[in-house]
Parts: sequence; structure tokens; C-alpha cells
Amino acid sequence: MSRFLKSFFSLLIVFSFVQCKKEAKSIEVIIPVNEVKYAKGFSIINYEGFSIVKVSNPWPEANKIYTYILKEKNGIVPDSLKNNLTINVPIKNIVVTSTTHIPSLEMLGEENSLIGFPNLKYISSQKVRALIDAKKIKELGTNQSLNTEVLIDLQPEVIIGYGLDNSNPTLDNLEKNGLKVLLNGDWNEQTPLGKAEWIKFFGALYGKQELANKIFTKIEKDYLKTLEIAKKATSNPTILAGDMFEDKWYLPQGTSWGCQLLKEAKGNYLWAETTGTGSLSLSFETVLEKAKEAELWITSGQFSTLKEMTDANPHYAQFSAFKNKNVYSFSGRKGKTGGILYYELAPNRPDIVLKDIVKILHPELLTGYKPFFFEKLK
Repeated sequence: MSRFLKSFFSLLIVFSFVQCKKEAKSIEVIIPVNEVKYAKGFSIINYEGFSIVKVSNPWPEANKIYTYILKEKNGIVPDSLKNNLTINVPIKNIVVTSTTHIPSLEMLGEENSLIGFPNLKYISSQKVRALIDAKKIKELGTNQSLNTEVLIDLQPEVIIGYGLDNSNPTLDNLEKNGLKVLLNGDWNEQTPLGKAEWIKFFGALYGKQELANKIFTKIEKDYLKTLEIAKKATSNPTILAGDMFEDKWYLPQGTSWGCQLLKEAKGNYLWAETTGTGSLSLSFETVLEKAKEAELWITSGQFSTLKEMTDANPHYAQFSAFKNKNVYSFSGRKGKTGGILYYELAPNRPDIVLKDIVKILHPELLTGYKPFFFEKLK
């Protein structure tokens, strides 16, 4: 081999080595600001100049992992990752599609970045309602049929969507039109703290991972503190949930988010042995047979008084919980246009929900505390 060729190959090897070193340096993991502890549906890994967010469970039995690259200013993303959707962070504006996304924006101090939402009337947050009144947030129609023309005109930096299954034609259409859609699976989490931890997903988008982590740590701490208080309970009250809609009684399945809270609050939910995270659909007679003597009743939130209940169905009066006026509802706190705050805020604040339920089931353990979401119907 000639001296020239030897020199050429030596330089090539050195050059390749240097490039590999540069590549390795560019994807060097730094100490993560966010550690996802409870949520099963997403992960965040921080690197120098960018982060990788993976959403693995946006709906039940999802069979694909969605990878998003959050690129900081002047950050260098390796070529091996450039086929994934890349978002420049921190973002300045956003469109979200579920009211459960609103509290994360508000807790992070980023509610002003919201520029569009479907079905504005369902939003309860006072701060966000003020923005709506000021015409700063656009109405986008419905979740199943988002107004593509308005969204294209808005050009949001990111749209946070969710799906109930693998068929999401509306979101697919938005992506075809060049808009950036990130899937959020907070609703599909199986645990109360897992749902609340999705604030870290939003924290990463706004470059506020440390703040998101601090907020969640406080929620976690308060939740676990109440959990310890509940362990002191000396009784285990029986609980009926839900009520009739049309000709069926809908009540939560035994491994749902709400039922876990009832269990951790030391309550005996009468359908706790069932499995699933959705709703059971039963006949009135089936529910009456099992729950006629239940000590407490937590309704679905469609009634504001006991009279409203018996006006809708006189047979509700057959239950002991009704006779003893031990019926509770979470529908008392509403937004200006009728949205129920519980549906919006409760998944993000399981610490408050758990404390409310412990107070209802075991009032002696939390003297002086007034439930935030729940109230006894009169």
C-alpha cells in the first residue's frame, strides 16, 4: 500500500472517530429533571439540547409508541432521531382538546398560551374563562370534528390530542395539513397519581420541567399524607355509586380511577370486585338488590338536590343512603357556562379528591376540613 493511501486511510479513521465522538457527545444523557414515577403512558429522557418524550399508551391496548423530540434553541438533534416529530421548545402557544389538560397549563402559569379549544362551554377554570370572554381562545368545534380551517389559520405550535382507539381521522387530517399533533394519554392511566403526573408532559413542552416536578411532588406528598390518615379508620362504610341514565344504572367498574380512591379512603365500594376502568351498565333491580342498605351514595353529578333525584325516579327513595340523606355529589362547583369543575380538575388533583372522600367516609379523621369537590345533597 502506498504511503499516500496509508495516510488517507489513517485520516479517514481519525475523522470517523472524531465524528463518532461528536455524535456520542450530542446524545449524552444529562441528569433528568423529570423522573416519571407513577404514569405508565409516557416517559421523558433529557439530553444536552433536547429531550425525547415517548407516549406508549394513549388509549387501551395501543400497539405503537409515539416518539416526540423537544428541541431547545441551538440544540443539535442526532440524524438517527430526525424522522420523529420535532417540536421547538419552549413553546409559546398551544391547542389542547380535553378539559383535563387545562389545569396543567394553569398550574404552570401558561394559560395565556392557549389559543384554541373544542367546546369552550365545558371549560370551568375562571382564568381561562376570562381569556375566552376576551376572545383570546378560538372555538374549534367538537373533538371528533375539529375545525381544520380555523386550526390552519391559527397555526398553533402544537396540538395536544387524544384518541379513544387507533382510529383518529381528525388528528390524521391535521397532520396531513402540516400541523404538529402530540397524543396525550392522561385519561388512560390506571392510578390517581399516574394521571396527575402528566403535568410533567406539559412541563417539558414549556421548558418548565423543574416547576412541573415541584408541583407534582407537592401533590404526591399531600396524597400520601392523606393515605396515612385513612389507615387510621376503624370502619369501612359500604358505598353505592352512580345513578340511572335512561333505562340503565351506570356505575364505575372496580379497577377504575375513582374506585381506587374509594378503596384507599377505606371505603367498601360494593362493585369493587369487578374489573375494568369504564362503567358497568346494570338494571335498577340489580343495583337495588345489592345496594339497598349501602351506607353512602355518590351520584354521577347530574342531580343537585334529593328532590331532583326522586323527581327523576321515585324509586331512588328505596335506598337507605337516600332515606338517611347520605347522598353526595361533585356537581356543585361549575364554570360560568355550566362545565363541572370536577371533570376538569379532579384527575390532576387526586390529593384533593382523596381528602374529600376520607372526610365523607371518616369525618372524625379530618376535623375542620370542608370537602372541596363533594357536597351532601339536601
